[in-house]
Amino acid sequence: MHDHLEGTSLADVPHGFSTERALDPEVILPGAVLVRVKQVHGTRVVVADPQAPGAVEADGIVTDRSGLLLGIVTADCAPVLLADPSAGVIGAAHAGWRGAQGGVLENTLEAMISLGAGLANIRASIGPAIAQRSYEVDEGFRAAFAPQDGRFFAAGRAGRWQFDLPAYVAHRLEAAGVRQVEDLAEDTYSQPDRFYSYRRATHRGEKTDGRQLSVIGLPG
Repeated sequence: MHDHLEGTSLADVPHGFSTERALDPEVILPGAVLVRVKQVHGTRVVVADPQAPGAVEADGIVTDRSGLLLGIVTADCAPVLLADPSAGVIGAAHAGWRGAQGGVLENTLEAMISLGAGLANIRASIGPAIAQRSYEVDEGFRAAFAPQDGRFFAAGRAGRWQFDLPAYVAHRLEAAGVRQVEDLAEDTYSQPDRFYSYRRATHRGEKTDGRQLSVIGLPG
């Protein structure tokens, strides 16, 4: 029994979404090199460079090389793992509302396609993220989205809205042509015994440095 979570859409690809318990990369892909990026809530996507793990500023990372594990960290934003197993191309994206709106998911798909992935064959799994019922936003936040994105907002208390980040991420992926998108539907905010949540920690006046690690790799 592993402490990490897995998506059924990526069942044939080594991957995992951690809970608040540390994820051991060796459990996912023994002997693999873990490659991460310095996340900045942006839209840049890079090809994994095992010689510079974690040094490059980006919010998406892709590879077609076996023996590598791509890793991203999150604590409310949506971790998205992607794969075209037949082409041997994988990707990982850190999708907060700003990155998702700006195009980090589309950029990750484009980078995968540049390595030989076929858009129709790419599958995506959205890991633990803050759910709509836990994500209260103000009028300014709502105004940053186009009118057609209204379906991702539910009316909350006066002057407030509840934003559905996982649904918005899934929408962006599907609109870009991904045919198989899975949402694990795990709310980071409302499960303090299972996940770190930046927003929950902020509200409680607790330390905000806890993060979940999500990884995906290609076997050698």
